[in-house]
Amino acid sequence: MPALNWGLIGASDIAATRVIGAIRTSGGNAVGVFSGSAGRARDFAASHGLATATTDLDELLAGDIDAVYISSTNDKHFYQATRALKAGKHVLCEKPLALDAGQAESMVRLAEETGLTLAANHHLPGSPLHAKVRDLVTAGTIGTVLSARVAHAVLLPERLRGWRLGQGTPGSGVILDITCHDASVLNPLLGTPVAVTALAVRQADWNTGGQEDAAMTVIRYENDGQAPVLAQTHDSFTVGYARTSLEVHGTEGTIQVLDAMTQDTGGQVILTTGSGSRTVDVDCSEDLYVTGLRAFTAAVEGTGVPTATGRDGLMALKVALAAQESAISGRTVHIN
Repeated sequence: MPALNWGLIGASDIAATRVIGAIRTSGGNAVGVFSGSAGRARDFAASHGLATATTDLDELLAGDIDAVYISSTNDKHFYQATRALKAGKHVLCEKPLALDAGQAESMVRLAEETGLTLAANHHLPGSPLHAKVRDLVTAGTIGTVLSARVAHAVLLPERLRGWRLGQGTPGSGVILDITCHDASVLNPLLGTPVAVTALAVRQADWNTGGQEDAAMTVIRYENDGQAPVLAQTHDSFTVGYARTSLEVHGTEGTIQVLDAMTQDTGGQVILTTGSGSRTVDVDCSEDLYVTGLRAFTAAVEGTGVPTATGRDGLMALKVALAAQESAISGRTVHIN
């Protein structure tokens, strides 16, 4: 199959620093960019060797491209992904897929009806660290899973402290930015999320946007008649000196993953059972975005599945939206 030609919707930081390189490393071609700003589109194209720069989405979609990568602000994802799918393009969309579960569901159905690949750019489920955890759990290494805990507290880089914290900006705040990433890891590991309770606060003195920059959630999972599993997450833009981690506790042992939720990490998987503790070897040499782009390309070619399918992205969004609603209402929110 010929190499995929990609159009970029959004002249974003992540496209510049992560995805263009991953597209090229995975054998694809980045050929054009759309942005609402003509100057930004032009400068972005010049900086990254793209042939086309436009402020007209129809022009980009009418070009010689097979797929689009969407990294515009969260409120634009639904409209732009739908336009791309209707134009016959495969879609890799940044999380969250939309700001409404119904909209995300319609995106997924449209992709299924048209036979196109829709994926959410959740990079963490494709990490060899998390793949190893899933393998260990599936093999029964720690017995019946009882609970899990994610520590995803980081310091938001200054260059990214814009729309993510704007109180009046649709889709802003730590929950839709980070908690949905946690859900993309926990959902395929623990089963079906059914209820979420969350608290969110604003902590950083540099956070002048007014949106919450730290949150903690508890998620209840159910799976084929087994005992319910509880998962806890701590997500923050304000913590500068902690390692991220994932812990999974079972009746026969515990799995601990250090540096589990970051983009660039060697990581470490530690298995503790009645026999003691040992480190589990994991090869983390490949960039996670390259892993994701390879999987997406394989899905388009009919030889694989994306790291996070459209339905995976939908379920991660449902958890994040429930956490957001719970933090506002002060009540546990049940996921239908």
